[in-house]
Amino acid sequence: MKTLKVAIAGNPNSGKTTLFNALAGTNHQVANYAGVTVEKKSGSISYKGTSIHITDLPGTYSLSPFSVEEKVARDFIVEDKPDLIIQVIDASNLERNLYLTVQLLELNVPMVLALNMVDVAKSRDTVIDAQSLSKKLRLPVITTVARKEEGKEKLLDAVINYDFSKKQISIEEFSYGEDMDRTLFEMTNKIDPNNLLVKKLGAKFIALRYIEEDELVLSLGKKLIAVHDQLIESASNVKAHILETTNTELECIIADYRYGIVSSLIKGIVKSKVLSIDRVFVSDRIDKVLTQKFIGPVVLLSILYISYQFTFWASEYPIAWLESLFGLVSSLAQTYLPDGHLKSLVVSGIIDGVGGVLGFTPLILFMFFMIAILEDTGYMARVAYMLDRVFRFFGLQGNSVIPYVVSGGIAGGCAVPGVMATRTIKGHKERLITMLTAPFMVCGAKLPVLSLLIAAFFPGKKAMLLLVFTIVGWLSALILAKVFGDTIIKGKASSFLMELPPYRFPTLKGLTLHAWQKTWMYVKKAGTIILAISIILWALMTFPGLPESEKAKYGTSELQAQAALKYSIAGRVGTSLESVTKYAGFDWRTNIALLSGIAAKELVVSALGTAYSLGEVDAEDAAPLSQKLASDPSWNIGVALALILFTLFYSPCFVTLVMIAKESGSWKYGAFTLIAYTVLAFVISAITYSSYNALVIQKISLDILALRFSLGVAGLYLLKRFYSNVMMATKGTAGCSCSQSSCEESC
Repeated sequence: MKTLKVAIAGNPNSGKTTLFNALAGTNHQVANYAGVTVEKKSGSISYKGTSIHITDLPGTYSLSPFSVEEKVARDFIVEDKPDLIIQVIDASNLERNLYLTVQLLELNVPMVLALNMVDVAKSRDTVIDAQSLSKKLRLPVITTVARKEEGKEKLLDAVINYDFSKKQISIEEFSYGEDMDRTLFEMTNKIDPNNLLVKKLGAKFIALRYIEEDELVLSLGKKLIAVHDQLIESASNVKAHILETTNTELECIIADYRYGIVSSLIKGIVKSKVLSIDRVFVSDRIDKVLTQKFIGPVVLLSILYISYQFTFWASEYPIAWLESLFGLVSSLAQTYLPDGHLKSLVVSGIIDGVGGVLGFTPLILFMFFMIAILEDTGYMARVAYMLDRVFRFFGLQGNSVIPYVVSGGIAGGCAVPGVMATRTIKGHKERLITMLTAPFMVCGAKLPVLSLLIAAFFPGKKAMLLLVFTIVGWLSALILAKVFGDTIIKGKASSFLMELPPYRFPTLKGLTLHAWQKTWMYVKKAGTIILAISIILWALMTFPGLPESEKAKYGTSELQAQAALKYSIAGRVGTSLESVTKYAGFDWRTNIALLSGIAAKELVVSALGTAYSLGEVDAEDAAPLSQKLASDPSWNIGVALALILFTLFYSPCFVTLVMIAKESGSWKYGAFTLIAYTVLAFVISAITYSSYNALVIQKISLDILALRFSLGVAGLYLLKRFYSNVMMATKGTAGCSCSQSSCEESC
């Protein structure tokens, strides 16, 4: 069978991953590229007797290696040498997308262009002559609508029938200006006789990359030292000459000539109706409302509330069914397994431990489904745009929003990819601060803990309280970001540039696929890591067991079971911490759960399930954990709030700690988040618990307290506005030197 190795490249928001999912379906794997934390998707399909292995490259606007994504995409093409590249092009933004095409053509790799989102271009009265573009480029150009899987078969036909003997347009036909062309010719004459990487890259491409100071090409070129030094000298000379004669950096000159090549390519192939000067596309009209200074945040909070309300509503019955199922399995195990450690392990360690975590799978699934809707429609980019101004006040930028969201800024994410996502932030200062504060979001691992406690103590306010705790996570992260930026992490602020993609209608298949992929990762984690640690926790909560000499002190079996649990290794550790944790309302069982949560936050639920299961003696007692906590006299609303806040703030899970250390380049930041955040969490929890007890004594309800707090905040805001107006009226705007519209706010 014929085999082809194909890579899919393209700009972010061009529909590249949607096309990959349409081609590979569910037959793909997700991993990381070697040595970096960039996500790698690959899959294999069989089409008309040809085996096609497809790799989805990171979305990138350019192959100039200024970011990790650009470097990974470029290195994969150069080092792994795919047989063919499918470049996905957004037909509604043709000129910008073709810039990457020019760079790929410079590499002289066989290509097929997927002219995607032609429906969006058509809605903007733009028609592209794909056939003429194909003739100019001398390569196949296939029109597609990836989200509807239109053009999928034609694209695969173009791949398997690609004529590798046919020469497409290449770097040899491109001009970069008189000075550059002369230097490239001189450098090529030095490269060719020495056979310096020519077989792999091509002489003119190598010369151009020397001028652009490409690290990969420079490192490979060191193998021939004499030629290498001469090439660097030639590159330095032309850069200095162009800077002296044009007062322009060479990178800008090269970019200008590449766009000149793009202009010549699209000349005569784009047919558009004459647009009136006031014409605004649908996405722009929507953005006038959704990103408006005052309406935008209200819409965002409303969307989050509706998302949480839907998630809890849709998952209520599936969760109840799973709880009933695990309860039934637990009862059967209690009935048919012989008494002893095996029965205890199966019932308390596995069913009640892992089952407690798996019971929240529907909640995770529906939450990821709602997040997928926000991502696939293009709304998530608007969130980053809206929050940029707010984030800058706290020493961050709009690019920091995405790592926050990925970490659980919209409840249900994960801090590990959130920390990885900080790679897109150009400034070291903002990147490090974002990395350290992203774990405060409500990740998917914290979600079961919050859901458990909210269901137990605030059953009628699930969506509202989850929204409140989501906002608490954001505010805490931003406040700490400001503190870090003003104290321990110094540096220059970087610029923020983000494309706002057009709004799109997501497909049910795409939404389901995205939601299921992330939910399956949660299930796999529960079936592997959580299972293994649950068994260890069961052993720590079971052994050494209550000595026979001690049993006489406890009259009933229930008291003996409680004493045995407290006498275990874990029980002793938890009890030893009670002298401190009692100020936050945590007993020894909660201490065990929180210690295990450092390994993985889902284990907080698992450990509580195991601890309360081991303390039971009634085989018929299969009540959900939330009901057990609600009926336990040692628990109340104050303890629940303290535990929720502690879970939000204390040390990230172990994998996140490792990732922070790896991404920051130092273990001191991992150690800092482990120790400092746990101390911070305890202080906040202790204050919350003692404040609740004081309110109970004073007979002040939480609703009245919330009303007083809201009125106080509103009063302070109005006072601040009044003071600002008075100062403006007194001082005026004298001395403001800004003349551009972008300076309007500062004036």
